[in-house]
Amino acid sequence: MASHHAAAAHRRRGTGPAPSLTGPAHDVHPVLRRSAAPPAALDLLAQARSGLDEAAALETSNERYATAHLAALRTAAAVLAARGRPEADPRKRRRIRSAWEVLPEVAPELTEWSALFASGAQRRARAEAGIRGAASSRDADDLLRDTAMFLRLVERMLVLQPVLPQPRPEQLMPPGRDREPGAGDAAG
Repeated sequence: MASHHAAAAHRRRGTGPAPSLTGPAHDVHPVLRRSAAPPAALDLLAQARSGLDEAAALETSNERYATAHLAALRTAAAVLAARGRPEADPRKRRRIRSAWEVLPEVAPELTEWSALFASGAQRRARAEAGIRGAASSRDADDLLRDTAMFLRLVERMLVLQPVLPQPRPEQLMPPGRDREPGAGDAAG
């Protein structure tokens, strides 16, 4: 039972070998990384990844398009969960805004992605409504590719941020000074 909890804690911390961006994992020396994203953001990324896999397996272009767009929206929501902050202006807080409108404010580096997916929101609504030809096969395939790229970018941005090793206390002491017995041993 204890090993189960340790494994779960290990997964939550996100430590482990970083995935290879250029080849098989056996070619890469493992580097410990820690997730900088809160659990809600990680959950949204997992939902987005699952939705993208589901979209790729769907047969009709409308379904593929709508499901891929939803995966992109969940990816944006993960960024908002990790970086979002409450609106300071009460008038703006009352107004409902799309994730695509808010995303550039909290992650300016994703502005172009936000514009791309915002431009597809009407098509997604038509596709979800079952309007024949709302999304062509090419539209769906392009959106699947774009969403996959967006998801990988956001995963790297939120999850795979390297953490530098912290120096041990004795490394912080000036050279030639020994640590006094009992210093720092008090329980806090």
